[in-house]
Amino acid sequence: MLDDIFFPHTVDKYRAAPLVEQRERYLIHLKATGASRSTLRKCANDQLSLVRLLGLEDGERVSRSRIEAAAALWARPRGRRCDRGASIKAHDRFVNHSVRWFAFLGWLDERDDGRHPHDAEVHAFARWLSEERGLSDATVQSYRKAADHFFRQLATKDVRLNAIGMTDIDDAVAAEHERGAWSRRTRHDYAQRLRAFFLYAEMRGWCRAGLAAGIVAPRFMADQTVPKGLPREDVVRLLASAGGDRPVDKRDRAILMLFIAYGLRTGEVGGLRLDDLDWENSMFRVRCPKPGRTHLWPLSLGVGHAILRYIREARPSGFGRSLFFTTRAPVRPLDRNALGKIVRDRLAGIGVVTGRRGAHALRHAAAQHLLDQGTPMKVIGDFLGHRDPSSTTIYAKVDLTALREVAALDLEGLV
Repeated sequence: MLDDIFFPHTVDKYRAAPLVEQRERYLIHLKATGASRSTLRKCANDQLSLVRLLGLEDGERVSRSRIEAAAALWARPRGRRCDRGASIKAHDRFVNHSVRWFAFLGWLDERDDGRHPHDAEVHAFARWLSEERGLSDATVQSYRKAADHFFRQLATKDVRLNAIGMTDIDDAVAAEHERGAWSRRTRHDYAQRLRAFFLYAEMRGWCRAGLAAGIVAPRFMADQTVPKGLPREDVVRLLASAGGDRPVDKRDRAILMLFIAYGLRTGEVGGLRLDDLDWENSMFRVRCPKPGRTHLWPLSLGVGHAILRYIREARPSGFGRSLFFTTRAPVRPLDRNALGKIVRDRLAGIGVVTGRRGAHALRHAAAQHLLDQGTPMKVIGDFLGHRDPSSTTIYAKVDLTALREVAALDLEGLV
């Protein structure tokens, strides 16, 4: 493998270094996922630097914190035989290459990576939410993240779960208010998720009875803010930014049109598969992780053309039935985080760098457009996949005339 990516006079240096078999095996794996020669060379260089910095031996377990420490040394001036320090992007690439390599070998030790004394209890809670309550993966992760955050804070006080009192929980919620980094809505959701965990903990006998009932979430009115969609001119420019002939443009245009035309969530777009497209009947199926239901949508001509162009001309083959994939190796399906980043990066590329810039801004713009066109609230709720009608009424409390210039979206003119 090394012979394929380096010139003959440099191969000996890489072969003479420790763990050559383990390094080459991973490079072969990367090549099979579609990695370019340039990517393989960067990874091989990172491997060699890591082996030397850590003095690795065969089968040695390595934690992410140890990798981060090695990356800090590598990124210093002269740390990689270069007079200037590494960029943040290069540092992150070094860490990601290293983590994936050790995970591939089965050498990655995650026991000390952000864990806390009650990780097992939080894991059981998350499994219960998923298996017994049937919540989506994204919702389960949000509950787990809140519990993990609380216990990492509590670990500094050395308070065990069975000794937690109401004061400890109140102090944790109050600390977030004093820190000032979270909005009132975020603090409200944090307290609500802690309440859910302690209800489960009480049911299992892990903590004192009555704690959950005593958790009072900060007051928050569900309609105190108005979701802000993007102005029409920004949506037009956003879609135009993906009008090129590069594979990434063909992919991103199909993704953006799904967000703009249907107001889909990132999890819904990320979950699309080839089998969900019914070309004969001009329909497509959308799995909604948040409500836990499946919808059938008519496939518009413009959106269908964009998707078909991507499939025929840009979608990588041989990597599964998911619809959207990364354009660079390792080739893998796009998840909700990657889809959100695509929208943010595209908006930054057209100069939109303030306000709400994620995929949800396109969802709000689509909903506001339907309301401005006189669409009934029940229909908008069905369009958005809302179970609770109150989730839709937030769009009805504004001056529609004043919002036409900044939120109206002429879908017909765009797609």
